[in-house]
Amino acid sequence: MAETVKAQLHSPKVTMALRNFAISITVFNIVGYALLGFEQPYLWPLVALLTGYTVEIGLESLAARVEGRGPRFAGNGVRGVVEFLYPAHITSLAMNMLIYVNDQVWVLIFGVTVAVGAKWILRAPVRGRLRHYMNPSNFGIAVILLLFPWASIAPPYHFTEHTTGWVDWLIPAIIVIGGTMINGKLTGRMWLIMGWLVTFALQAVVRGVLFDTSIPAALAMMTGTAFILFTNYMVTDPGTSPSKPAAQVMFGAGIAVVYGVLMVAHIAYGIFLATAIVCLIRGLFLWGIHFVNEARVQHEAQQATLAAAHTGNGEHNNTTVARDAGGKKVVRT
Repeated sequence: MAETVKAQLHSPKVTMALRNFAISITVFNIVGYALLGFEQPYLWPLVALLTGYTVEIGLESLAARVEGRGPRFAGNGVRGVVEFLYPAHITSLAMNMLIYVNDQVWVLIFGVTVAVGAKWILRAPVRGRLRHYMNPSNFGIAVILLLFPWASIAPPYHFTEHTTGWVDWLIPAIIVIGGTMINGKLTGRMWLIMGWLVTFALQAVVRGVLFDTSIPAALAMMTGTAFILFTNYMVTDPGTSPSKPAAQVMFGAGIAVVYGVLMVAHIAYGIFLATAIVCLIRGLFLWGIHFVNEARVQHEAQQATLAAAHTGNGEHNNTTVARDAGGKKVVRT
């Protein structure tokens, strides 16, 4: 029987970031249904959460059994289970909040299952261990949009339908302040946000100059609540984005560039598809680095083996046999 080894959860800093994300999106959903005008049925957030929790716990239990270790949610009581479920909680509520599938709750369940399950399938080696590279909630939304053409993202008025005046400004301001605090102090993804925003503005201007797109209309998207949510709470996912500043800028800028290309091609829902495409490119890049490193290690091992064999042959060829003054054989090298 394989030895049971307790797997480690996230670092304290990442756990705190996930906790704050989970609290923020929970509060936003409660306020959204109570005051803002969320249009999905009231029961659907609970359905999404139940689905996400079930898939996450089920796949973790299966993986723990196969790998001969203890489940990551075991050993720390209720706190351990809660901390383990933070990612599934965030993904499930984000899926329900951002996608609109009419009255087809099974499509929502399918999307949440894909979003959470993809973390166990679409993985790439990072720092010596396999990690998922597709942004979970974004991937689930993209899959729904591709497989069910009648589905759509939540309408723009979804977040401010029942508000007027200064409250319309207060909601995005709270999102920006909260997201900036989390990303600045915990996730360290401010470079990514900068690369994303600057390049998004540039691609809007470029589309206007080259393709006669209305530049004010293209830039106006940046003022929407959905865009602000995406910028502060989705694209900055620490589990599926780079850590180094330069890589963060390239990642955010890459999403903006791909979005601009999709818009020129008149492909709808470009912001979600662009994120999925860039995440896929990053995953392939990580696998590419892994295979190159493996090939180099094998090459170096082969060279070392050949060098050792060559050294051994050289010593054998230089060995001579002679006789001393007494007529006894003497081996000289």
